[in-house]
Amino acid sequence: MKFTDGLWLVRDGININGAVQNYVVEKTSEGLTAVTQTTPITGRAATLNSTLLTVKFHSPLPGVVGVKIIHNDGVIDRGPAFELTKGTGDHVQIEENEAQTVLISGGLRVVIHKGTQWSVDFYRGDERITGSGYKSMAYITDQDGNTFMREELDIGVGEFVYGLGERFTAFVKNGQVVDIWNKDGGTSSEQAYKNIPFYVTSKGYGVFVNQPELVSYEIASEKVKKAQFSVAGESLEYFVIEGPTIKEVISKYTSLTGKPALPPAWTFGLWLTTSFTTDYDEATVNSFVEGMAERDLPLHVFHFDCFWMREYQWTDFQWDERVFPDPVGMLKRLKEKGLKICVWINSYIGQRSPLFEEGKKNGYLLKKANGDVYQTDLWQAGMGLVDFTNPAACEWYAGYLRGLVDMGVDSFKTDFGERIPTDVVYFDGSDPQKMHNYYTQLYNKVVFEVLEEKLGKNEAAVFARSATAGGQQFPVHWGGDCYADYESMAESLRGGLSLGLSGFGFWSHDIGGFENTAPAHVFKRWLAFGLLSSHSRLHGSTSYRVPWAYDDEAVDVTRFFTKLKCSLMPYLYDVAGQAHEEGWASMRAMVMEFPEDPTCEVLDRQYMLGDKLLVAPIFQENGEVKYYLPAGRWTHLLNGETVVGGSWRKEKHDFFSLPLFVRQNSLLATGSVDNRPDYDFADGVKFGLYSLEDGATTAATVRDIKGAPELTVTAERTGSTIKVTAEGSGKPFTFAVKDLGAIASVEGAEQADEATVQVSGGSKSVSFTITLK
Repeated sequence: MKFTDGLWLVRDGININGAVQNYVVEKTSEGLTAVTQTTPITGRAATLNSTLLTVKFHSPLPGVVGVKIIHNDGVIDRGPAFELTKGTGDHVQIEENEAQTVLISGGLRVVIHKGTQWSVDFYRGDERITGSGYKSMAYITDQDGNTFMREELDIGVGEFVYGLGERFTAFVKNGQVVDIWNKDGGTSSEQAYKNIPFYVTSKGYGVFVNQPELVSYEIASEKVKKAQFSVAGESLEYFVIEGPTIKEVISKYTSLTGKPALPPAWTFGLWLTTSFTTDYDEATVNSFVEGMAERDLPLHVFHFDCFWMREYQWTDFQWDERVFPDPVGMLKRLKEKGLKICVWINSYIGQRSPLFEEGKKNGYLLKKANGDVYQTDLWQAGMGLVDFTNPAACEWYAGYLRGLVDMGVDSFKTDFGERIPTDVVYFDGSDPQKMHNYYTQLYNKVVFEVLEEKLGKNEAAVFARSATAGGQQFPVHWGGDCYADYESMAESLRGGLSLGLSGFGFWSHDIGGFENTAPAHVFKRWLAFGLLSSHSRLHGSTSYRVPWAYDDEAVDVTRFFTKLKCSLMPYLYDVAGQAHEEGWASMRAMVMEFPEDPTCEVLDRQYMLGDKLLVAPIFQENGEVKYYLPAGRWTHLLNGETVVGGSWRKEKHDFFSLPLFVRQNSLLATGSVDNRPDYDFADGVKFGLYSLEDGATTAATVRDIKGAPELTVTAERTGSTIKVTAEGSGKPFTFAVKDLGAIASVEGAEQADEATVQVSGGSKSVSFTITLK
């Protein structure tokens, strides 16, 4: 939201009371409280009829400093509020002299200046990373009596801003106006399903605005050297989070707001759906499943979209018996084929649903101020919305979900959650402005916790569209409604990379696009991208997404990349474990892994899948692709070609290839199974050692099916000698040397050929030495 008219003037009707002078700084049990005037104090008379801003500084975690700016403190907080980690504050140090008061938290210190001109600076060591200057903190009123709180933080020369949720606009947010307000706007607009009031910068710090309502950002837009954010009301709280790397910023941010849960291994396989408005019944479903099996296409999850329920009755959780007369038997038959089952749901209850009367009678639906149920015809005729602030409504909704899980359902696609009205009354009295974005958190939490309750820890996964800060705790999320073209494929990737820089570990998208039907060449290129993503789903709107509906080659491409992904599961599930433990995205923007490389700061058409694999999807019909390899040696995973990075490359690929490179000094684990994602990853695992430099050490961890580390292998090179140690399962594995020349000899294990070593099972601790020719 803009308040000024250029650099010098204020917009008509706007009154800005900005912080200009420090009055006092006091130590408190939580940290520091500063009081600042919005007009200079020239004498006692100047203290009358004046506006003060109270600024509270505290630190819940090392390296994280909270700043709360308050005008009037008598406002009732009706909630909701983000659930944040509450630290003890024992790590905080406070220093003071005549010129300044300093709060120190880990590697971050905030300096509050005591002079006649107000300013607050944030430092990492001796480096100033950002700050709030003269008049940046402000209380603002407009001609209609509305009040706002604003902050402006400095953006340095060459500093880029990323994140703010799953945004499909330009990857670098500098120059953009961003409103944190969930909307159902597709992937081709400035609107977003997942608005997260958190950004991270190329300077290695992040800022999280702890406000669940509309947060309006001006990122180097209203003032080109400022990241401005504002909210309506009388107070504003934000946290500055120091890295010093982007990965460390995200680790601390997710320690504050919640780590992603670890999805079960089966979710990483290929999902196939009925699509949305297509005609289907059990025979159709069987034809899809059998068609995949007949063509040797590994399939792991089958999803039933909206019309598994009868039209006009969404959501009633009842199978439409006209087309599914034996749902229990059908699910049993599908599960006997090794499939997991997902069904579509939303939190809206159409008036023709039997649940509408139940919800109305018991007060489970959102109400208007006069007590009527809030209803709309947008989506389902006469629909109401479940009020998840009512514990009884949550239990009511959860009860129907439990029945479906008992029937054989393994996951729920939690669609919608963005079209939440603000002219409603909540059971617990929550502020409807704050609930607009936060509603999705309660919705997804109820569904996720039912799955966790019924299926067990690390066995729960939803397929969610909407989210707010903290929503990463309930994976998986997908990118929403995209078109079936290369432009939407690219905008989907931008959205996924932005979401990954907003603390979300797992992300998917509709392979081939949702709207319309893609030409075969788009579908085949999207297959490679989709099956080298965290999660992989074939889904559309008005047409089926079975590969043979495109052409015969699409079948072969599906098979190739599905089997490739399954074989990569020992590596990918360790990447998933890192997402769960550290908060790092499985699909990482290049700047996240290569923060010192300035070229990587703006790249949005390629990504790192974990820390070892670089993926550059192809967005052209002719197969041409331009991509960047950072410095070092890179080995193409599919053809074994090794190239030296530090430059751009332009190539042409067929549908069975794309730039897919293994990073220098990597130990990459691949599995012995290529037709399913959930198997014993350590049994027969193959370790490939890629371009290990003299003096370097690298390691790989293989986890079990529950995500616990089972086998860790470490390789250390000294000259032409590589020492390998393995701790863990005692299961057999193969160790292969890549781009290092041939093996001359092996001591302590069996040499299989000039490039590989066989390690038999039986010992949980193994050590052997490889000498290179």
